[in-house]
Amino acid sequence: MANQRMKLARVAKDLTQADLAKAVGASRQTISLIEAGSHNPTLRLCIDICRALDTDLNHLFWDESENN
Repeated sequence: MANQRMKLARVAKDLTQADLAKAVGASRQTISLIEAGSHNPTLRLCIDICRALDTDLNHLFWDESENN
């Protein structure tokens, strides 16, 4: 499942995948894979992404449909 919330938050901050990757110490490819839903990031990377995008883990990474 694609992580559209992360992509939307990144675009809202006017960041490219490369910008976000640099801010969190990851590769652009890693950011791309996370947004595509093909990579599960470490908790540390999730936290760093949330900080860079001024949001929280629940907003970006919690899929509420999993609880229904």
